[in-house]
Amino acid sequence: MKNMTIEQLVSTPFVLQKDPILAPFDASIVVADPSLLTPDMAIDGKWHMFFHTTFGVYHFDSTDGLHFERVQKIAPNAMRPNINKVGDTYYLFYEKTRPLLANALNLIHLTKWKSGIYVVKSQDLLHWSQPQPVLTEANGYECSRDGDAISNPFLLQIDGKFRLYFSCGLTYIKDCKFCEPTYIYYAESDQVDAGYKLAEKPIIVPDENDPYLNLCSGCLKVYKMADGYIGIQNGLYLKDGKSHSAILMLSSQDGIKFDFVKVFIEPDAANKNSWMHQFVYASHLVRWEDKLRIYFNARNTTNLLKGRECIGYAEADISAK
Repeated sequence: MKNMTIEQLVSTPFVLQKDPILAPFDASIVVADPSLLTPDMAIDGKWHMFFHTTFGVYHFDSTDGLHFERVQKIAPNAMRPNINKVGDTYYLFYEKTRPLLANALNLIHLTKWKSGIYVVKSQDLLHWSQPQPVLTEANGYECSRDGDAISNPFLLQIDGKFRLYFSCGLTYIKDCKFCEPTYIYYAESDQVDAGYKLAEKPIIVPDENDPYLNLCSGCLKVYKMADGYIGIQNGLYLKDGKSHSAILMLSSQDGIKFDFVKVFIEPDAANKNSWMHQFVYASHLVRWEDKLRIYFNARNTTNLLKGRECIGYAEADISAK
């Protein structure tokens, strides 16, 4: 996206695909938080998608970026991955949690949540190193009555340094009966996988007067443009007595102070049978040849028994830009 201006991206029309491309499998009720490598970044010339289910972080591949097949399960007790290639090494950041039973007990308030950001490395996208901690505290902003959480890593290389955006804290969403991230934060380092120094305070916080951010901040993905930065955020908000999440587009000159630009993708509120009826969540924007694709996950309902999260996408043609 570095050869596009902010205005060019903002004005680019995306076509939302009606059906998801990946649904829950193996007894999980979610597939979520997609992070992708386009074929030019992959050692085998394929698309690679990393995401999580109830049971951990998985790796699927594809020849077209639409029809994916399982490669491997990378990590149990893990979620919200972010894949990066730096030099000839692949770095997969993710939120490491406690075992599944502890997470389940957290849903019924018998334990407190505990998570941090870890990284694994690979030269071939098949064999991965042992996980190493990257961030395990955030100046106290990770703490809440429901536990301590650092999540949603997203790496950006800026002027020879590495900036790691992440979410922290927990906000309990009453109708969902589970928590979502409260704040957006960042840390910087001269090394890709260690030595991160925290900013003084979060860069995005909930705002009760903001129609798309009145509950909590969700997550943020940041992309360098020719004249600044674009942020893609999923804010969580209360509307008509129900919680929702929409994907927002933000702009920035420094990648730290962001301004709202527009709502990018909203829930399909008019269609009760839609796979994205109530929430659209974390996303990853990629460019491949003359197309832009934004992959994201969505949820149909707050109901814990009926709720399902799937992965879908929207696409834009930028051949004329």
